[in-house]
Amino acid sequence: MSGFDGERAFRLVQAQCALGPRPTGSPANRRCAELIASTLAECGWPVEEDAFLLRGQRCRNLLARTVRERPALLLGAHFDTRPRADRERSWWRRRRAVPGANDGASGVAVLLELARLFHPPPGDLWLAFFDAEDHGRLDGWDYCAGSARMASTLLVRPAAVIVADMVGAAGARFFVERTSTTWLAAAIWQRAAELGFGGTFVAEPRHALLDDHTPFLRLGVPAADIVDLDYPHWHLVTDTVERVSAETLGRVGAVLESVVRSASWRAGR
Repeated sequence: MSGFDGERAFRLVQAQCALGPRPTGSPANRRCAELIASTLAECGWPVEEDAFLLRGQRCRNLLARTVRERPALLLGAHFDTRPRADRERSWWRRRRAVPGANDGASGVAVLLELARLFHPPPGDLWLAFFDAEDHGRLDGWDYCAGSARMASTLLVRPAAVIVADMVGAAGARFFVERTSTTWLAAAIWQRAAELGFGGTFVAEPRHALLDDHTPFLRLGVPAADIVDLDYPHWHLVTDTVERVSAETLGRVGAVLESVVRSASWRAGR
Protein backbone atom coordinates (compact mmCIF):
# COMPACT_ATOMS: atom_id res chain seq x y z
CA MET A 1 0.00 0.00 0.00
CA SER A 2 1.31 3.45 -0.87
CA GLY A 3 2.47 5.77 1.87
CA PHE A 4 2.00 8.79 -0.37
CA ASP A 5 -0.31 11.35 1.22
CA GLY A 6 -2.32 13.37 -1.32
CA GLU A 7 -3.58 15.75 1.36
CA ARG A 8 -0.03 16.64 2.38
CA ALA A 9 0.82 17.20 -1.27
CA PHE A 10 -2.22 19.45 -1.61
CA ARG A 11 -1.03 21.56 1.30
CA LEU A 12 2.31 21.94 -0.49
CA VAL A 13 0.41 23.25 -3.52
CA GLN A 14 -1.32 25.75 -1.25
CA ALA A 15 2.00 26.84 0.26
CA GLN A 16 3.45 27.60 -3.16
CA CYS A 17 0.38 29.44 -4.38
CA ALA A 18 0.31 31.54 -1.21
CA LEU A 19 3.50 33.14 -2.55
CA GLY A 20 1.58 34.42 -5.57
CA PRO A 21 2.57 33.86 -9.22
CA ARG A 22 6.20 32.70 -9.45
CA PRO A 23 7.65 33.68 -12.83
CA THR A 24 11.39 33.39 -13.35
CA GLY A 25 13.32 36.27 -11.82
CA SER A 26 10.54 37.38 -9.46
CA PRO A 27 10.80 37.62 -5.65
CA ALA A 28 8.05 34.98 -5.39
CA ASN A 29 10.09 32.63 -7.59
CA ARG A 30 13.07 33.06 -5.25
CA ARG A 31 10.89 32.41 -2.20
CA CYS A 32 9.48 29.30 -3.86
CA ALA A 33 12.99 27.98 -4.46
CA GLU A 34 13.76 28.65 -0.79
CA LEU A 35 10.58 26.79 0.24
CA ILE A 36 11.58 23.80 -1.88
CA ALA A 37 15.13 23.76 -0.54
CA SER A 38 14.05 24.04 3.10
CA THR A 39 11.42 21.31 2.71
CA LEU A 40 13.98 18.98 1.14
CA ALA A 41 16.49 19.73 3.88
CA GLU A 42 13.90 18.91 6.54
CA CYS A 43 13.47 15.53 4.83
CA GLY A 44 17.22 14.87 4.88
CA TRP A 45 17.91 15.54 1.20
CA PRO A 46 21.11 17.45 0.32
CA VAL A 47 20.28 20.22 -2.17
CA GLU A 48 22.47 21.68 -4.90
CA GLU A 49 21.58 25.03 -6.46
CA ASP A 50 22.70 25.99 -9.95
CA ALA A 51 22.21 29.74 -10.41
CA PHE A 52 22.49 31.23 -13.89
CA LEU A 53 21.52 34.34 -15.81
CA LEU A 54 19.17 34.19 -18.77
CA ARG A 55 18.05 37.30 -20.65
CA GLY A 56 19.01 39.38 -17.66
CA GLN A 57 16.99 37.32 -15.20
CA ARG A 58 18.48 35.30 -12.35
CA CYS A 59 17.41 31.67 -12.69
CA ARG A 60 18.08 28.70 -10.45
CA ASN A 61 17.73 24.95 -10.75
CA LEU A 62 17.64 22.75 -7.65
CA LEU A 63 18.83 19.15 -7.54
CA ALA A 64 18.47 16.89 -4.48
CA ARG A 65 20.59 13.75 -4.33
CA THR A 66 23.04 11.89 -2.14
CA VAL A 67 25.15 10.20 -4.83
CA ARG A 68 26.62 12.08 -7.80
CA GLU A 69 29.00 9.49 -9.19
CA ARG A 70 26.58 7.01 -10.74
CA PRO A 71 23.41 7.30 -12.88
CA ALA A 72 20.05 7.35 -11.13
CA LEU A 73 16.38 7.89 -11.81
CA LEU A 74 15.67 11.63 -12.03
CA LEU A 75 12.18 12.80 -11.14
CA GLY A 76 11.64 16.38 -12.29
CA ALA A 77 9.13 19.23 -12.13
CA HIS A 78 9.28 22.96 -12.87
CA PHE A 79 8.53 25.50 -10.15
CA ASP A 80 8.28 28.68 -12.20
CA THR A 81 4.95 29.92 -13.55
CA ARG A 82 3.84 31.65 -16.74
CA PRO A 83 4.39 35.43 -16.48
CA ARG A 84 1.37 36.25 -18.64
CA ALA A 85 -1.88 34.36 -19.25
CA ASP A 86 -1.58 34.54 -23.02
CA ARG A 87 -4.40 32.07 -23.70
CA GLU A 88 -6.99 34.42 -22.21
CA ARG A 89 -9.42 36.06 -24.64
CA SER A 90 -9.45 39.56 -23.20
CA TRP A 91 -6.34 41.70 -23.48
CA TRP A 92 -6.45 42.82 -19.86
CA ARG A 93 -6.57 39.23 -18.60
CA ARG A 94 -3.72 38.29 -20.94
CA ARG A 95 -1.54 40.80 -19.07
CA ARG A 96 -2.04 39.02 -15.75
CA ALA A 97 0.31 36.35 -14.42
CA VAL A 98 -0.81 32.72 -14.18
CA PRO A 99 -1.27 31.54 -10.55
CA GLY A 100 0.24 28.18 -11.49
CA ALA A 101 -1.57 25.86 -9.08
CA ASN A 102 -1.59 22.92 -11.46
CA ASP A 103 0.97 24.17 -13.97
CA GLY A 104 3.95 24.24 -11.69
CA ALA A 105 2.91 23.74 -8.09
CA SER A 106 1.34 20.29 -8.50
CA GLY A 107 4.45 18.56 -9.83
CA VAL A 108 6.64 20.21 -7.22
CA ALA A 109 4.26 19.12 -4.46
CA VAL A 110 4.33 15.51 -5.63
CA LEU A 111 8.14 15.46 -5.63
CA LEU A 112 8.35 17.07 -2.19
CA GLU A 113 5.95 14.53 -0.70
CA LEU A 114 8.05 11.77 -2.28
CA ALA A 115 11.09 13.30 -0.60
CA ARG A 116 9.34 12.78 2.74
CA LEU A 117 8.61 9.15 1.89
CA PHE A 118 12.11 8.29 0.71
CA HIS A 119 14.03 9.03 3.87
CA PRO A 120 16.88 8.45 4.09
CA PRO A 121 17.32 9.39 0.43
CA PRO A 122 18.24 6.41 -1.76
CA GLY A 123 21.35 6.76 -3.88
CA ASP A 124 19.54 5.79 -7.06
CA LEU A 125 16.97 8.62 -6.94
CA TRP A 126 17.43 12.31 -7.80
CA LEU A 127 14.78 15.00 -7.41
CA ALA A 128 15.11 17.95 -9.82
CA PHE A 129 13.27 21.27 -9.71
CA PHE A 130 13.57 23.30 -12.90
CA ASP A 131 13.32 27.06 -13.27
CA ALA A 132 12.64 28.91 -16.54
CA GLU A 133 10.34 26.30 -18.07
CA ASP A 134 7.20 28.33 -18.61
CA HIS A 135 8.39 31.58 -20.21
CA GLY A 136 8.53 30.10 -23.71
CA ARG A 137 7.39 32.18 -26.69
CA LEU A 138 7.13 35.28 -24.54
CA ASP A 139 9.70 38.09 -24.78
CA GLY A 140 12.00 35.97 -26.94
CA TRP A 141 12.35 33.12 -24.43
CA ASP A 142 12.43 29.41 -25.20
CA TYR A 143 10.51 26.79 -23.26
CA CYS A 144 12.36 24.45 -20.89
CA ALA A 145 15.47 26.57 -20.48
CA GLY A 146 16.14 25.31 -16.97
CA SER A 147 15.92 21.61 -17.80
CA ALA A 148 18.00 22.19 -20.93
CA ARG A 149 20.73 23.68 -18.77
CA MET A 150 20.59 20.83 -16.28
CA ALA A 151 20.69 18.20 -19.00
CA SER A 152 23.73 19.81 -20.62
CA THR A 153 25.70 20.48 -17.42
CA LEU A 154 25.29 17.29 -15.39
CA LEU A 155 28.64 15.50 -15.24
CA VAL A 156 26.82 12.17 -14.84
CA ARG A 157 23.69 11.75 -16.88
CA PRO A 158 20.67 10.16 -15.23
CA ALA A 159 19.76 6.59 -16.13
CA ALA A 160 16.17 7.68 -16.81
CA VAL A 161 14.00 10.77 -16.36
CA ILE A 162 10.32 11.11 -15.43
CA VAL A 163 8.76 14.58 -15.48
CA ALA A 164 5.56 15.46 -13.59
CA ASP A 165 3.80 18.47 -15.13
CA MET A 166 0.20 19.53 -14.49
CA VAL A 167 -0.52 16.45 -12.40
CA GLY A 168 -3.10 17.73 -9.91
CA ALA A 169 -6.34 18.68 -11.61
CA ALA A 170 -9.57 17.15 -10.39
CA GLY A 171 -10.65 14.41 -12.78
CA ALA A 172 -7.39 14.53 -14.74
CA ARG A 173 -6.66 11.78 -17.24
CA PHE A 174 -3.07 11.16 -18.25
CA PHE A 175 -2.57 9.83 -21.75
CA VAL A 176 0.80 8.58 -22.96
CA GLU A 177 2.86 11.49 -24.29
CA ARG A 178 4.01 10.48 -27.77
CA THR A 179 7.67 11.52 -27.60
CA SER A 180 8.30 9.68 -24.32
CA THR A 181 10.56 6.63 -24.36
CA THR A 182 8.21 3.74 -25.10
CA TRP A 183 9.41 1.19 -22.56
CA LEU A 184 9.62 3.74 -19.75
CA ALA A 185 6.12 5.09 -20.39
CA ALA A 186 4.82 1.51 -20.55
CA ALA A 187 6.39 0.77 -17.15
CA ILE A 188 4.73 3.83 -15.58
CA TRP A 189 1.29 3.15 -17.02
CA GLN A 190 1.57 -0.53 -16.10
CA ARG A 191 2.28 0.37 -12.48
CA ALA A 192 -0.76 2.66 -12.55
CA ALA A 193 -2.96 -0.14 -13.86
CA GLU A 194 -1.72 -2.50 -11.16
CA LEU A 195 -2.65 0.10 -8.54
CA GLY A 196 -6.17 0.35 -9.96
CA PHE A 197 -5.65 3.76 -11.58
CA GLY A 198 -6.28 2.74 -15.19
CA GLY A 199 -9.08 5.30 -15.43
CA THR A 200 -6.64 8.08 -14.56
CA PHE A 201 -3.59 6.78 -16.43
CA VAL A 202 -5.01 5.90 -19.83
CA ALA A 203 -2.59 3.70 -21.76
CA GLU A 204 -3.23 5.39 -25.10
CA PRO A 205 -1.02 7.91 -26.89
CA ARG A 206 -2.46 11.37 -27.47
CA HIS A 207 -0.31 14.51 -27.42
CA ALA A 208 3.31 15.12 -28.39
CA LEU A 209 4.83 17.83 -26.25
CA LEU A 210 8.01 19.83 -25.81
CA ASP A 211 8.49 19.64 -22.05
CA ASP A 212 11.22 19.21 -19.45
CA HIS A 213 11.86 15.63 -20.55
CA THR A 214 12.78 16.80 -24.07
CA PRO A 215 16.35 18.03 -23.39
CA PHE A 216 17.18 14.63 -21.88
CA LEU A 217 15.64 12.76 -24.80
CA ARG A 218 17.86 14.80 -27.13
CA LEU A 219 20.89 13.47 -25.25
CA GLY A 220 19.72 9.88 -25.58
CA VAL A 221 18.49 9.54 -21.99
CA PRO A 222 15.26 7.52 -21.60
CA ALA A 223 12.60 9.98 -20.50
CA ALA A 224 8.84 10.14 -20.01
CA ASP A 225 6.35 12.90 -19.30
CA ILE A 226 3.28 12.60 -17.08
CA VAL A 227 1.22 15.60 -18.18
CA ASP A 228 -2.44 16.57 -18.45
CA LEU A 229 -2.38 18.65 -21.61
CA ASP A 230 -6.17 18.65 -21.73
CA TYR A 231 -6.26 20.78 -18.57
CA PRO A 232 -8.79 23.50 -19.46
CA HIS A 233 -7.13 26.20 -17.30
CA TRP A 234 -3.68 25.87 -18.87
CA HIS A 235 -2.04 29.31 -19.16
CA LEU A 236 -5.17 31.02 -17.85
CA VAL A 237 -5.69 33.13 -14.74
CA THR A 238 -8.09 30.44 -13.52
CA ASP A 239 -5.25 27.96 -12.83
CA THR A 240 -5.90 28.29 -9.10
CA VAL A 241 -5.81 26.05 -6.03
CA GLU A 242 -9.52 25.28 -6.39
CA ARG A 243 -8.73 23.33 -9.58
CA VAL A 244 -6.34 20.96 -7.79
CA SER A 245 -7.40 17.68 -6.20
CA ALA A 246 -5.66 15.85 -3.37
CA GLU A 247 -7.00 12.62 -4.87
CA THR A 248 -5.29 13.21 -8.21
CA LEU A 249 -2.04 14.20 -6.51
CA GLY A 250 -2.29 11.05 -4.42
CA ARG A 251 -2.70 8.82 -7.46
CA VAL A 252 0.23 10.34 -9.33
CA GLY A 253 2.39 10.17 -6.23
CA ALA A 254 1.47 6.55 -5.55
CA VAL A 255 2.37 5.60 -9.12
CA LEU A 256 5.75 7.32 -8.93
CA GLU A 257 6.42 5.77 -5.53
CA SER A 258 5.65 2.36 -7.01
CA VAL A 259 7.90 2.97 -10.00
CA VAL A 260 10.78 3.92 -7.72
CA ARG A 261 10.32 1.06 -5.28
CA SER A 262 9.85 -1.58 -7.98
CA ALA A 263 12.86 -0.32 -9.96
CA SER A 264 10.71 -0.76 -13.08
CA TRP A 265 12.49 2.31 -14.49
CA ARG A 266 15.46 0.02 -15.08
CA ALA A 267 13.48 -2.38 -17.27
CA GLY A 268 14.74 -1.11 -20.60
CA ARG A 269 18.41 -1.03 -19.70
